Amino acid sequence: MVDYRHLNAMTDNNGILQFSRLQTPDPNSGYTLDDNARALIVALSREDGYDLAGCYATYLYRSQHPDSWSNFELNGQFSSSFDSEDSVGRALLACSLGTTSHWPEIRKICIDMLVRNLPQTFDFSSPRAIAYTLVGLCKGEIPVFSEKLLHIISLLSNRLINLYQLKHDKAWFWFEDYLTYCNGILPQSLFAAYSLNGDKKALKIGYDSLSFLNDILFRNGYLNIIGNQGWYNKGGVLPLFDQQPVDAASIYFACMEAYESIGNREYLSLAKLAHAWYRGANVHSLSLCNVETGGCFDALTVDGVNLNQGAESTLSLILCDLHADENMQLETEDECSS
Repeated sequence: MVDYRHLNAMTDNNGILQFSRLQTPDPNSGYTLDDNARALIVALSREDGYDLAGCYATYLYRSQHPDSWSNFELNGQFSSSFDSEDSVGRALLACSLGTTSHWPEIRKICIDMLVRNLPQTFDFSSPRAIAYTLVGLCKGEIPVFSEKLLHIISLLSNRLINLYQLKHDKAWFWFEDYLTYCNGILPQSLFAAYSLNGDKKALKIGYDSLSFLNDILFRNGYLNIIGNQGWYNKGGVLPLFDQQPVDAASIYFACMEAYESIGNREYLSLAKLAHAWYRGANVHSLSLCNVETGGCFDALTVDGVNLNQGAESTLSLILCDLHADENMQLETEDECSS
């Protein structure tokens, strides 16, 4: 059962707040494009999500400025200080998924934002921004780009393929010289492209890079996320802390995308392990779920857990729970019909 209590508490008429102090939403933390994009994806999956989807979509709409999107708002003022291509990529992913909404008003505003902002993806230098956009385009219903969509998807996937070919070697099967946050989105996007257009090169690189990533993350029989204290540089030391919930979601969705693309049940098993990280299948055997609030603690630290429950962490948990619930139902139906 997905728990929305803390998400609801973090949301006001403007959107979802960025941080909380313990379980108490912090109005002084402001709002981000990242978080409201994730929240929109959650709302799109809720039967009762229409009002929330409208709230988050409207936040995304207001966050646009002439050239792109602003990633941060506080006290009604948008700031460019925290703008990033990655946040724009997440917004484009959310808008692409919004094009499949059965609510016409939500679908229209998402299509409008997508049409306005998609051209800037051709100037992206961030591989994650490219990958978020690519996943969205592979899963959306975007009639205005119907004739050009496959071409755009091919262009974006080829940019990731070229990065991989430039950076990988016999021992390092990756797109960059380091592993940082949300690594799973990179192979996930190539599996998504393969599922749509059958690109065997995208499949091969998606497979090789995800295998490389999984070998690093699941070495002890459970998920060990790459810590944010220095990240993991090629030839360097793998940091264990702090482990962030958003990264568990990233590897969960990468493994599920791979499973849905090629049907290898090993990916399904690894996805379940990634999901179980939230509830204690981790290096400390500690749950990051606050059963009293429905929130998710912000990190697994060297001393235990960070007890704050911000939007990113809580939304990552909810997105995994939603997807896992849906797939559990599908697996049950398959077993009953077989």
